[in-house]
Amino acid sequence: MGSLFSLLRKKSTDPALHPLIAPMPGAGNLAPTSTETVRIGMGQLLVEGGEPHRNLDRAARMIAEAAERGCDLVLLPETLDFAWTHPSALTEAQPIPGAFSNRLCEEALKHNIYICAGLTEKLNGHNYNTALLINPAGEIIVKYHKINLLTVEQPFYSVGQTLNVVDTPLGKIGVNVCADNYIDGLSIGHTLARMGAEFILAPASWTVDYSITEEHDPYQEKWVKPFSILAQLYNVAVVSTTSVGYIVGGPYEGKKSIGCSLAIDASGIRAQGTFNEFAGELIIAEVPRPVRAEKGTAIGDMLLRKGYQFDQLPRSL
Repeated sequence: MGSLFSLLRKKSTDPALHPLIAPMPGAGNLAPTSTETVRIGMGQLLVEGGEPHRNLDRAARMIAEAAERGCDLVLLPETLDFAWTHPSALTEAQPIPGAFSNRLCEEALKHNIYICAGLTEKLNGHNYNTALLINPAGEIIVKYHKINLLTVEQPFYSVGQTLNVVDTPLGKIGVNVCADNYIDGLSIGHTLARMGAEFILAPASWTVDYSITEEHDPYQEKWVKPFSILAQLYNVAVVSTTSVGYIVGGPYEGKKSIGCSLAIDASGIRAQGTFNEFAGELIIAEVPRPVRAEKGTAIGDMLLRKGYQFDQLPRSL
């Protein structure tokens, strides 16, 4: 257990981790961090449709690499068992706890590391797009069902109904999944921040048309912007890891997952994965633990000081 409590490290001064985006007006010094950092491994994993055992073997190797490289936590993609919206999950999804989640719990215990990962869950006759947070003792401490389901995935998964934030030696951690962090789903992140989250972890499967290359990088508006809104409003760190590879089977067949995993805090981008469908890699993000002093209505007061408006409808209404 000694290493469990040595996982909070001094703030890194590595130039590669310097901010890449400017803070919002007025953010300035309103984003304090402690001298502790959390070393997060963002595991961009090749996820093959309908191949859960191969995918889990690959995940196990990524977890081992993260542990060898001194990570406190490894974040893996969404639905890494069957792949996102693969038809085989409709009939082959496992319960949690179950064979696939047990495999991840065993790896967490074996390597004394936190794991956050996405699986497909069979529960009470429904499938859910589920994210798990597992502690180094191999215990599931958060189980979350994706809420902001894309229309195309609704035949595959049911809508989640709960949010949770958990206290850990690393900090307060909230979990969501992929499109929960779209601009139109950002109320989910707002709620996790209101619940005290210092870190929001999001397994993901970001997909684009096969013709899109890294030169087109579509992720500034789609991901960097919403992550930055949460990070700079609340002083939280938002970290998301996505799969790589071509999508086979299901409504997105022929598209591709292209990495570009992100770790963003109030200062900007802390780490970013390669934008490429072949970029299976582990990216290390050294993220200072944010200081979240405000609670309850004090958060509202803070948001008002930053210019956030609660009482106005969108102009189009």
